[in-house]
Amino acid sequence: MAVAIVDYGMGNLHSVSKAVERLGYTSLVTADAAEILAADSVILPGVGAFGDAMEHLRASGMDTVVRAAAAAGQPLLGICLGMQLLFDSSEEHGEHQGLGLLPGSVVRFAPRDGYKVPHMGWNRLSFRQPESPLVAGLTEGHVYFVHSYHALPAADSDLIAVTDYGHPVTAIVGRGNVYGMQFHPEKSGELGIRLLDHFLHIKAQQA
Repeated sequence: MAVAIVDYGMGNLHSVSKAVERLGYTSLVTADAAEILAADSVILPGVGAFGDAMEHLRASGMDTVVRAAAAAGQPLLGICLGMQLLFDSSEEHGEHQGLGLLPGSVVRFAPRDGYKVPHMGWNRLSFRQPESPLVAGLTEGHVYFVHSYHALPAADSDLIAVTDYGHPVTAIVGRGNVYGMQFHPEKSGELGIRLLDHFLHIKAQQA
C-alpha cells in the first residue's frame, strides 16, 4: 500500500516518511497531484504558522488536491499544524481561512497560571470515542505535543480524543475519512506509532 505525504514546503516530511516505512508501507513524499490521488492514504504534515502554510498550499495547488482526496474518500490524516489546516479558520497572526474539511476554528491558548505557551511535552490522551478505528483496542497513554494554538471543533461528534492542559484540549479528530492528530505520532513512542498504524489500516479494512 502506498501512502502519499503531501509536500507543500512546510512539514516534518522525513520523520513521518520513516515512520510510515517502518510500519511496512510505501512512502511517497510528493507534490504530484496524480500520485496523491492514486495513493491508498494521504498524510498532511505541518510545522510553522497557519497562514504561511495555507499560502504554500494554495501556491502549489495542494489545497485543491487535498480537498479532492478527501472528497474521493481517501483516508486523510493531518498531523500537528496539518490537523489545524483541516478546519475552517485560524486566528494565528490574523484571521486565515483553512481547508474547510472539518467545521471549527483554531485559537491561541489563553494565559493560565502554571501553563506555559507553547504547550510542549508529553501529555496523556483521554479517548472520547474509544470505538473509533483510530483508537479502538488501544490503551490511553502519553504522546508528544508542541503547539501554541488549539482546535475548537464545532461538532462534539468530531472529537475522538482530548488531553488536559488546564482545560480539555483537542488531540484527535475525525469525520468520515478525514482525521487529525494535534501531537506528533512519529515522535510519540509506541502509542504514537500504533495510532499511525491504525490510521494506515483504515484503507485495508475498507478493501
